[in-house]
Amino acid sequence: MKPAILIVEDEPGIADTLQYALRTDGFEPHWVATGEAALARQREVPAALVILDVGLPDLNGFEVFKRLRDFSDVPVVFLTARADEIDRVVGLELGADDYVAKPFSPRELVARLRAILRRASRTPVAAATPVLPFAVDEGRRQIRFYGQLLDLSRYEYGLLKTLIERPGHVYSRDTLLDKVWDERSDSLDRTVDAHVKTLRAKLKQVAPQLEPIRTHRGSGYALAEDLPPNP
Repeated sequence: MKPAILIVEDEPGIADTLQYALRTDGFEPHWVATGEAALARQREVPAALVILDVGLPDLNGFEVFKRLRDFSDVPVVFLTARADEIDRVVGLELGADDYVAKPFSPRELVARLRAILRRASRTPVAAATPVLPFAVDEGRRQIRFYGQLLDLSRYEYGLLKTLIERPGHVYSRDTLLDKVWDERSDSLDRTVDAHVKTLRAKLKQVAPQLEPIRTHRGSGYALAEDLPPNP
């Protein structure tokens, strides 16, 4: 079956270009022009990936993304005419998989979509795999720390899951970018550090006295191997 791609774009010309590029490259594109229509469509007929314009006539694209995350973990690529860095940062920090500014190359966009879908289709290690004091539920993309469910963004989840898979192993920033982010060229220089900082804050809310993520100066980050069974 052809992967279904939902295009959420209010400009018919751009939507037509995207549909043509996707269709000729083996995808099944579906187009809606509003945020509400996108949410309804994704609930009824889930797509494999969503291309989401930020400037929609009814809802801001960022708001659509937040509401989408209430019921779906579908990969999302923001599409916008805005060039401001703050908009790009907001989109990425919300947990979007990529951010493309208009005008764009349809061929490049399709290549990015393929990379994202390849990553999303990788076989999970296991569902609800316990790694004390963590428990990873790959199917729900959730992680519990000492039994408490963590409220994680997409990239926070990816980073923590990667660290949990090999406790004590030191991952460089470059390695984490390669493993968690789809397009390294689109990642900000200090994005790994920023996400580790927010992860640490969330872990400390559960166990304030512990430091589960250790910094290895000049090398990277590792998950502590000596965490106690109880906080």
